[in-house]
Amino acid sequence: MRNLKSVLLVEDDRIDALTARRAFADARIANPLSHCVNGEDALAYLRDPGKPRPCVILLDLNMPKMNGIEFLRIAKGDEDLRNIPVIVLTTSQEQSDIINSFAFGAAGYILKPIDYLEFVQAVRTIHLYWMLSELPEPVGRQ
Repeated sequence: MRNLKSVLLVEDDRIDALTARRAFADARIANPLSHCVNGEDALAYLRDPGKPRPCVILLDLNMPKMNGIEFLRIAKGDEDLRNIPVIVLTTSQEQSDIINSFAFGAAGYILKPIDYLEFVQAVRTIHLYWMLSELPEPVGRQ
């Protein structure tokens, strides 16, 4: 991703998180991958001045404590967080999830491929898109 800044993965499923880490390695993406298990943990991470500001957030929707839609609503309403691009990476094909994700500011919505090689290709596509995208400079901390 952009300038080797970190990527934040918000994913409650341990296997899916390990798969994402492996896909980053197999796709030769050098950006550090940080991981939070739900929306509450992700907000705490993002608001911690000691943690690196991610260049992009990969967000699952179906999580305990605070799901992805709730996270989007809060993060995109926060002046300090709203400019961080969020890509929903989920198994949900529900139209209401797609509509709500974009309504609350998601930059993209990608269905998690079941096939591992397709998952790696999806990660490569996300990486390429954000490498080519111009992003606003973060407000507050770097």
